[in-house]
Amino acid sequence: MTWAATQWVAFRLGFQPQLGAPWFDLAGLPVYYPPAFFWWWFSFDAYAPAIFVEGGIIAVSGGFIAIAAAILMSIIRAREARNIATYGSARWAEDKEIRAAGLLGPDGVVLGRHTQDYLRHDGPEHVLCFAPTRSGKGVGLVVPTLLTWPASAIVHDIKGENWTLTAGFRAKHGRVLLFDPTNAGSSAYNPLLEVRRGEWEVRDVQNIADILVDPEGSLDKRNHWEKTSHSLLVGAILHVLYAERDKTLAGVANFLSDPRRPVEATLRAMMDTPHLGEAGVHPVIASSARELLNKSENERSGVLSTAMSFLGLYRDPVVARVTARCDWRIADLVGSRRPVTLYLVVPPSDINRTKPLIRLILNQIGRRLTEELTTSGKRHRLLLMLDEFPALGRLDFFESALAFMAGYGIKGFLIAQSLNQIERAYGPNNAILDNCHVRVSFATNDERTAKRVSDALGAATELRDSTNYAGHRLAPWLGHLMVSRQETARPLLTPGEIMQLPPTDEIVMVAGTPPIRATKARYFEDARFQERILTPPKLVAAPLTSS
Repeated sequence: MTWAATQWVAFRLGFQPQLGAPWFDLAGLPVYYPPAFFWWWFSFDAYAPAIFVEGGIIAVSGGFIAIAAAILMSIIRAREARNIATYGSARWAEDKEIRAAGLLGPDGVVLGRHTQDYLRHDGPEHVLCFAPTRSGKGVGLVVPTLLTWPASAIVHDIKGENWTLTAGFRAKHGRVLLFDPTNAGSSAYNPLLEVRRGEWEVRDVQNIADILVDPEGSLDKRNHWEKTSHSLLVGAILHVLYAERDKTLAGVANFLSDPRRPVEATLRAMMDTPHLGEAGVHPVIASSARELLNKSENERSGVLSTAMSFLGLYRDPVVARVTARCDWRIADLVGSRRPVTLYLVVPPSDINRTKPLIRLILNQIGRRLTEELTTSGKRHRLLLMLDEFPALGRLDFFESALAFMAGYGIKGFLIAQSLNQIERAYGPNNAILDNCHVRVSFATNDERTAKRVSDALGAATELRDSTNYAGHRLAPWLGHLMVSRQETARPLLTPGEIMQLPPTDEIVMVAGTPPIRATKARYFEDARFQERILTPPKLVAAPLTSS
């Protein structure tokens, strides 16, 4: 702009000869040296001060324009650096994206906190949380959710803490049931009473037998004895339902091991009893008995002993008592006038022993509630709050049902300690993670889980500056300076950073939304939750007689 000021002043002064000889002529117009303006201002300011002020303004404005241009170019370069996505564009979600995902609404399961608001998910999709033991999953996820979830729920509550903290409040707004096979005061449930007579009975009984002979969830590893005992159990259960007074699993165990008669007499009774009245013997019962009678005595003894090993749990008097009748039916969970909450409580010392019964109940509930799609609107939503769900072993139906149970109003909230724990139960190629729309991760102790979460978060592209200097080492200044930029990829969080998350932080990942760096919820830090911690209902011991 100095040159422009020089030419402007020369023009205003009429290109006087006193200004000196021009640098050159351009189309008949004299062009002066750019700095000539300052010489003229010093020499001739007294003769035309206003003109030189105009020239000074033009020269100064050039400096401001240059500064503005430099700032603009810096902003453009900064935006270019920020928008580069050569190796990925991972970033944390912004407030508007979190709100657009529906995670700041008033309803739904509690996922954590974002600033002063609770992150909640009320869609039909399932939630999976990776949370090591004593990391705050109970106080931050389970308890706040149960204190706000308005519909029915099934809670896998290993230590009974959730029953103690939430049953009192939920009892004020619905029916609460505690099923603990080691507690005589537990609500009773007889799996055999859920068998529907008629065309459904064989299927229902086969599903029960599937769980009985697969107590650990290793269905693909059945041996000969387990496969053969499955057929015997199907026939024995059907026979007990048709012909015996004690229609329980304990009754099945007593029927097969009656000390007053040999096993051959028991099998003959199954073949000779007119289960169907005038129609005669039930064909499935008769064929299962005949199949076993056709075997050698040694093989028959092996099949019977294998079957009895699966029924050993029901010889426990307390287990027999709480499975002798039904205080609730599966249909009640979604069809009652008021919501129903079922707490499946098992002391840690009895987890392995009672696992087959808990697996059987969950399997029956899952199958029964996904048989018929009801659109009347009178059915309650059902939350499956399964803490430490891999401890139950592999539930084949549950794994496959995750893909479609959301359409039946069933929302899963699954909590595991790590990816390894899930893979030990369901194998490395399971579909659990694939069917969970929302994932929550606390700081994990497992490297593979941290790597999986890091990969799910994605990578961002960064610009890194590299500066090279050249010149004599004794010179007072450098002869050459070169700055180069290189694009590199960096994970949004490395596995190490995920394992080192602060105790108050968590990561929430929702499909279709950038990941959220959130803080953990704590029910005891919120007075509204504290007000809902009430004394749970008292339990009454179940009677000894079955009904």
